[in-house]
Amino acid sequence: MYSRILKLEETLEDSVFLWGARQVGKSTLLETLFPDARYYDLLKSEEFERLFRRPSLLREELMNSDRQDLVIIDEIQKVPQLLDEAHWLMTNRQTRFILCGSSARKLMRCGANLLGGRALRTVMYPLVSAEIPDFDLMRAIHNGLIPRHYAIENPQRRLQAYIGDYLNEEIRAEALSRNLSSFARFLEIAAQCSGEMVVYNNIAQDCGLSAHTVKDYFNILEQTMIGYLIPGFSGTNKRRPILAPKFYYFDVGIVNYLLRRKKMEQGTEAFGRAFEHLLIQEIIACLGYSLSDEKLSYWRTSGGYEVDCIIGQGRVAIEFKSCDEVKSRHTKGLKAFQEEYPQVKAIVVSMDKYRRELNGVEIIPATEFLSDLWKGKIV
Repeated sequence: MYSRILKLEETLEDSVFLWGARQVGKSTLLETLFPDARYYDLLKSEEFERLFRRPSLLREELMNSDRQDLVIIDEIQKVPQLLDEAHWLMTNRQTRFILCGSSARKLMRCGANLLGGRALRTVMYPLVSAEIPDFDLMRAIHNGLIPRHYAIENPQRRLQAYIGDYLNEEIRAEALSRNLSSFARFLEIAAQCSGEMVVYNNIAQDCGLSAHTVKDYFNILEQTMIGYLIPGFSGTNKRRPILAPKFYYFDVGIVNYLLRRKKMEQGTEAFGRAFEHLLIQEIIACLGYSLSDEKLSYWRTSGGYEVDCIIGQGRVAIEFKSCDEVKSRHTKGLKAFQEEYPQVKAIVVSMDKYRRELNGVEIIPATEFLSDLWKGKIV
């Protein structure tokens, strides 16, 4: 059992929407934190059928409950009509809900009642290093941090099932079943682009689709919590920035499976990409859990300078290098960024053995960086 950073008890003066990709641990967290709550699990066929047939049953049953009872509805997107009943109960009986699901996309597409701001929006991410006793960096790079995948030696079969479930459940629910084969091909191309700039026309040619369709597919990945589009940083004047977004899947294990990466050796391009992906994944979760207003971006210029990660308006700049010894050439992008933001906290995260400083740039071993990140020393 992992002790998760997300502590929903602190928000429960209000009702909450809890979103997150499949299998990140939402249901386990809710069962652990709130064992006495009234729990409606819409994955159970009998629960789904009776509430789908008659959503008003929710109101009828809860009218006889204590006003202070907490009510959890898991997989709320399966019966959007329940939101009208929840809205009425919130307004007239001050009932508190946790409404849990994999994304709000289906609810928005069908025009469901999103409660007019009466429920806070919270996101749960895969495991992060700070939640794992004896965290193993190499295991995380290879397996990813979905709890069921990180825990075993070889997660390939579970990853295969995960991708299959995602296609069958999420994409069929998006009324794209007739295009399932083209979407499966798109998932592989998106994995090849992970950590790279997204150029819709180029990806469209590789997939045999229109650029409009490809853009819509990326939106589906983002809105179903399967991926992130990271914008380009635009706040520099001396060098012209490129603003096309970068794409990352929500978990590095998904990319490893789609690209058939298995045992990656340090020093290879595949390992370097997975190393960067894992660290970006942790930063995204840290910003999300801390409710930070600072945005995550990356910086690339038309002249070829690049910094993998910018936090805020140039407050922190981070480069990821999976080598054992960072050298001066590895700091070129950061030094160029420092010319416009002299006060920036410039960091290279690497596989160096010890922390040091080089040309005004902090070199931090990856495990130490992750420790500092979750202690609030980076963000």
